[in-house]
Amino acid sequence: MKEKIIEKLNSTFKDDIVEVSEFRNELTIVVKKEKIVDVCKFLKDDPELSFDYLVDICGVDYYREKDRFAVVYNLWSLKNKFRLRLKVFVDESDLIVPSVTGVWSAANWHERETFDMFGIKFSGHPDLRRIYMPEDFEYFPLRKDFPLQGIPGSIPLPGQEKIKRDIK
Repeated sequence: MKEKIIEKLNSTFKDDIVEVSEFRNELTIVVKKEKIVDVCKFLKDDPELSFDYLVDICGVDYYREKDRFAVVYNLWSLKNKFRLRLKVFVDESDLIVPSVTGVWSAANWHERETFDMFGIKFSGHPDLRRIYMPEDFEYFPLRKDFPLQGIPGSIPLPGQEKIKRDIK
């Protein structure tokens, strides 16, 4: 299956595949961010590959100068019982990735969560707003430069009222 995926993607998206790697028998393909929607459509619609299930989308902060962030797409083919991981890298100066909600509607929630926690925006997303944090919260908690104890005074945490009462 791995060879078939690589062969089909190379024949259609040769210049858009940045890297192909395998670790512990799992295939990861790094794609140029501008082509992620086209690659996802191809993987879903190809009758032989049939990656019809988007398991999840998540962000990664590598905390480095170039390509600091990655968006990781975990796909599953029910027909072939095969898992595939796609990655796109983004610089901190340009945190915009095309949305794949038009390919899999399940991407809606996952992209919103990635935006909320990492600040990565998804162009073309139908409802990109925060899920966990307040809309006016200006920080992104899963970034590696976010303080472990949070930002003092930024938002009230549960139980802080009781602690303040007990101290007085």
